[in-house]
Amino acid sequence: MYAILKRAIDIVGSLVGIIIFFPVCFLFSLAMQIESPGSVFADTPKRIGKDGRLFHLYKLRSMIPNAHRLLHEDKRFRKLLQEYKKSSYKLHEDPRVTRVGKFIRKHSIDELPQFINILKGEMSLVGPRPYYQDELAEQQEKYPETKPLVDEVLKIKPGLTGEWQVSGRSEVNFDKRIKMDADYAKRQSIIYDIIILLKSPLAMITGKGAV
Repeated sequence: MYAILKRAIDIVGSLVGIIIFFPVCFLFSLAMQIESPGSVFADTPKRIGKDGRLFHLYKLRSMIPNAHRLLHEDKRFRKLLQEYKKSSYKLHEDPRVTRVGKFIRKHSIDELPQFINILKGEMSLVGPRPYYQDELAEQQEKYPETKPLVDEVLKIKPGLTGEWQVSGRSEVNFDKRIKMDADYAKRQSIIYDIIILLKSPLAMITGKGAV
């Protein structure tokens, strides 16, 4: 019953989200094109979804074109890549981020296209963070005690928002973040989802912990 009700809420919520936030995404896409011409969506690798299935996550581009490839292949970003991996795959000062990108990342506007992923059934409104393959592999080497937690997290769909996103977001390191995601996976319920959804707008407005 929980799974059926959750999916129904995801479908309705994603449709409402697309209708309400399409003008916002359109306007910021135009602003991004003026500042940094290129693809509207971020050109990032696929994420890991439920049961380890890979999917393409829709996200507004907040960086210069080809930012992910440049980070991993351009020698100019070698030190930045090392810092990126050491800081749980988050950077507080990233020269690749544009001025428009900095604003939409702070207020999670870049995440809004994920309503499409939710409608397609690849994600839910509430769930764990959708991780990269290499991120999960390397973080589990760094924090070997998290492997059972990762297995728990991959039993459910990732979410547009979740417990760690409304409780510190990028200020939380991987070991603590994955534990919060695993705890959610174990105790998920409609009431718990509603509580997280009610907290999410404040996290977006304040931009607390965002990078």
